[in-house]
Amino acid sequence: MATEKPPRILMAVLIVVVFVVAGVGAALVYEHNKSTAATPILTVHLGDNVTVNYIGEFGSGAQVGRVFDTSIYSVATNNQSYPKALEYQSRGPITAYTPLGVHVGAYAPSSGYTLGNFTFNTVVTGFWQGLIGLPGNQSHTVVVPPNLGYGALNASCLASSPLVYTVPVLTYVSVKDFSSLYPGVTASVGVVFPDPTYGWNDSVFAVNSTNVAVQALATLGQSTTPDGLPFVVSSLNATEITLSSQLTPANAGLVLGHVTSGGLCGQTKFIVSAVDLATGTFTENYNSEVVGETLDFTVTVVDIFPA
Repeated sequence: MATEKPPRILMAVLIVVVFVVAGVGAALVYEHNKSTAATPILTVHLGDNVTVNYIGEFGSGAQVGRVFDTSIYSVATNNQSYPKALEYQSRGPITAYTPLGVHVGAYAPSSGYTLGNFTFNTVVTGFWQGLIGLPGNQSHTVVVPPNLGYGALNASCLASSPLVYTVPVLTYVSVKDFSSLYPGVTASVGVVFPDPTYGWNDSVFAVNSTNVAVQALATLGQSTTPDGLPFVVSSLNATEITLSSQLTPANAGLVLGHVTSGGLCGQTKFIVSAVDLATGTFTENYNSEVVGETLDFTVTVVDIFPA
């Protein structure tokens, strides 16, 4: 491992334009330095370890301009100037927001490099390539296309669901399962309680030694949000309730749903990535929202620890 070298204060004017060229898989840096031999500018080189503040925003897709991650507390807490992406997750208190330690290269030990109080890990290729040639204490934009970021969409993580479907008015569950499906509800005829999936009221219609008959008390025109998605009761009769989705093609990429079971790729949340009125279906995308998208990072190199 290289001997740790302390960061140096950089005092110069630098104009940097960073381009990530997908075709050659590299980040090219063009720079013009106003420096002298007495005041050399320290820049990031391959193999260095650096700490970086960053704002990650979508550069493509329905969520263009939305922040999906940041190391800066003031950005994390300002939703007006920095609207957040669907899957954005807060890190918590201000103390949780610190510069990211990055090893500038393709590989680092599984535990990362540790220098002082920082651990430096690997990041997506386009991110660390975009840091090469940058000085400290200035903001720059690094553009990361999918092939240098989180890759293309995994088709096996996509599922198609109908925009219109029916559910039965009467549902039969075992006495054993009733308490887990409807916690806190007594299995007695006439008991009314909210349905945990659809939100309308249910009632216990009949009970015997083995099963409980649960009756849905939905009403025509009632709004409901199964899996977090907007539906409405479009028709009903004595045996069936028809639910019609309120999704439109304009919603594609902008609606987050969730399932309690049956998700794909180990995920229980999904983004509605397409709405096809012609086929009467919508697509549930269980890929992470950053997969398949171009990502724009506003980065500021804080410290440079030369290799």
